[in-house]
Amino acid sequence: MPTTKTLREGSTQKRAAILSAARELFLADGFDRTSVDAVAARAVVSKRTVYDYFGDKHTLLQAVVGSISQSLIATIRRILDDTLTDRTEAADLEDVLVTFSMRIAADMLDSAEYATLQRLVRAETGKLPDGGNPMADTPDEALAERFAAFGAAGLLDVPDPRLAADQFLALTFGVALNRFGSANAMEDTRVRPLIVEGVRTFLRAYRIR
Repeated sequence: MPTTKTLREGSTQKRAAILSAARELFLADGFDRTSVDAVAARAVVSKRTVYDYFGDKHTLLQAVVGSISQSLIATIRRILDDTLTDRTEAADLEDVLVTFSMRIAADMLDSAEYATLQRLVRAETGKLPDGGNPMADTPDEALAERFAAFGAAGLLDVPDPRLAADQFLALTFGVALNRFGSANAMEDTRVRPLIVEGVRTFLRAYRIR
């Protein structure tokens, strides 16, 4: 079980080195076969420093997954800010939603960070809180906020923005994942047409008449 002891904030550089070392070793050798001694040696810190900063190996795994998740969340927020802005016009909705989706495919789903997160979550599910992924609901929630803003601006009819976000993701990336096992539009040319059709289906349901 994760530790409940008070942990040191410590040096940002040392903390980053420990997280990087743990990430590499958890991926290469697995959680169970990775020792705190090995993490300390890879990070060039003492074993005591690892315990002082993270308490135990389970908490360290959670911190590794959490740091990757936060990086991906920042990517999602940046893409939202770049594409689905308050300057969006009704006539542009299809283009901006396709652009948003393609950016997610390129900058997030095709990233090493995302691949690492998926590998860790799949391999170590039983060792994470609730067996899950700390960013599981974040894309839906962030997109729901933007759809709510579009609703307030009269661009979409979205009585339930979170439901609209869930349906949008299901119609676009969800279809690609179910059909091809991947939503990587940069490597698989079959993905973009599915995303475009998913966006059009979404807009038929939610566009202001």
